[in-house]
Amino acid sequence: MSIYAFAEMEEGRAKRIYASTRYPSKQIGNIFADCDDEINLKYADELPLRIQGCYALVAFRPSHILLSRDVLAGKPLYFDNTTLTFSSFKHYFEEEPLEVLGGEVVKISYEGYVLERKRFKFEDVFKPAEIEIEEAKERILRLLESYRSKIKNGCIAFSGGVDSSLLAGLYDLPLVTVTASKEEKEWVKECARKLGREIEIYEFDENVVKEVLPDVMKAIEMQDKLQLSIAVPVYLCMRFAKSLGFSEIVFGQGADELFGGYKRYESMDYRDLEFELRKDLMEIGEKNLVRDNKIAYTNEIKLHTPYLQWDLIRIAMSIPVELKIKRNGEVIRKLILREVAKEVIPEEMAYRDKKAIQYSTKTAKMLKKVLRDLQ
Repeated sequence: MSIYAFAEMEEGRAKRIYASTRYPSKQIGNIFADCDDEINLKYADELPLRIQGCYALVAFRPSHILLSRDVLAGKPLYFDNTTLTFSSFKHYFEEEPLEVLGGEVVKISYEGYVLERKRFKFEDVFKPAEIEIEEAKERILRLLESYRSKIKNGCIAFSGGVDSSLLAGLYDLPLVTVTASKEEKEWVKECARKLGREIEIYEFDENVVKEVLPDVMKAIEMQDKLQLSIAVPVYLCMRFAKSLGFSEIVFGQGADELFGGYKRYESMDYRDLEFELRKDLMEIGEKNLVRDNKIAYTNEIKLHTPYLQWDLIRIAMSIPVELKIKRNGEVIRKLILREVAKEVIPEEMAYRDKKAIQYSTKTAKMLKKVLRDLQ
């Protein structure tokens, strides 16, 4: 559920509002939100500029109902103004709902009329910082380090890739992973050993994929095969973390978009690469974060994404693309992040290439067979 509210209507106006939240969302007075930053309704008309992070909120004000999301659209929020229904999930609505768009501030009357829809752009929030490269590296490290104080009862979703390994090197948090690959299992165990850490590993197989698939489909409200192949291990990891007693989990989301981590970036010239990095960052909510947050909501666990701090995004945007992907000789993606990471973790871990989660865990292969057998 996360956020859910609806009105009891009488003679064309809301007579009574029923609203509730489930962890990690929370109620603060008349505000129902998933947001880590302070919410000050004095600046209600420009919340996407004021709140420094991903959020979604519904606020019941004297004259209207206020809805808003961050410009990355990282956390889901839907509405039906005719019935005054609001939720983090589409399946709570009888009819196809409208979506609060990224960067929007929406005002709805208690009679069910949309009074205003105002939208802020990506460029309104994220302007590249003017910064020297060495200072950028230092600030990236400091920002990641300082995020640790926000995590109370959490663990790290650990894959042995540079993104999660750097966070594991910085945070004194337990490590968890899920996989169906013996090779990946041995690698993450070796990485944990190199860091002097224990790791909890949940091994799954094709039967587990088949078992959880309906729940995953319901959670992410999509049937796209690529999205499902990513969502299944994410779901299993969050469920596993929850079963171990954790109420929060740390993911390395955003590092690929910020520092050039996707394999397809390798063949692009630098001009195209700069365009694609920006485009992928602008679409990270729609393509990744909404999926992962819906899975987190389903498991009632809080998702932390330290790489997606607003100040860190601005710094990453200021770094020239040729420092993100090295092409002289061997191609190295996320070059500058690996240079930061080698100051914290063993160089072998910092520079090791890693497959995407759906392939490294062998989920994509098993899911293909499961879906074929279901036809």
